[in-house]
Amino acid sequence: MAYLPLRTVGLPDASDRFFDGWLEQVEARLAAPGADWYRFTRDLLFEIWYPGLGDYDGLIEDPATPAGTRAALLSLDPRNVTLEPEYYADVDAERYARVKPLHWLWQSFDRSPLGGGNVHLGVRFRRILAHHLFARCGRNFKAFQFVEFSYGYNLEVGDDCVVHRHVLLDDRGGITLGNRVSISDYANVYSHTHSIVDQKEVTNARTVIEDDVRITYHATVLAGVRVGRSGMVGAVAVATKNVRPYHVNVGIPAKSIRVKPDAPPEAYVTERVVQHHTREG
Repeated sequence: MAYLPLRTVGLPDASDRFFDGWLEQVEARLAAPGADWYRFTRDLLFEIWYPGLGDYDGLIEDPATPAGTRAALLSLDPRNVTLEPEYYADVDAERYARVKPLHWLWQSFDRSPLGGGNVHLGVRFRRILAHHLFARCGRNFKAFQFVEFSYGYNLEVGDDCVVHRHVLLDDRGGITLGNRVSISDYANVYSHTHSIVDQKEVTNARTVIEDDVRITYHATVLAGVRVGRSGMVGAVAVATKNVRPYHVNVGIPAKSIRVKPDAPPEAYVTERVVQHHTREG
């Protein structure tokens, strides 16, 4: 098996310096005391989506502006859109209202020519937003395009985590990602579940992904599951129960098929023995 670490890719020096300066401006404006994140989001999206046009209010008020263009311009302002989590009955309306503009900025940036698949700029831009959106965001967080989350304020992320394309982090009941967690493309991590009898009956349960865990392609982790340190949920698997440290779980429902070769001796102890010792103690 080949060892293939990621390559280092650079930009032209002039472009790199410009992007550095622009991102510093974005961070400064977000972090400024009393910053109006709604106005900031509207203005930044206007710059990104309509470069060269400098009078947002004038275009809105001008009767010659086509109705479709006016609707698009109005939708740049987070006050003029609704997002799915706002409809959830358990939303903390005040907390969500604070971060809502950054949700809209994250989503709209990803759909713009500036964001999209632009890895160099996109990862750094989302990292800035994450520090203001999440309950906690550790160093060197890396999120690729089209990552989605529910509230954001119930999401805790450790150091050196990587979240790949089209991942859903449903933090309604809370999600904790430890250090060096990797979540592959199209994976889903949930923290709420619905009754099979009445869909309106919702149970929230914090989902915990411990240090050095890998959640691989198209896998799903259900609410309240704990994936133990260095555990792995295989491709397309559905983790309905806890994953033991260093174990590789696959299938639907996911079950352990092996233990990683670098596991400590205690990882090989069976669950039945662990339960027996607990009862005896």
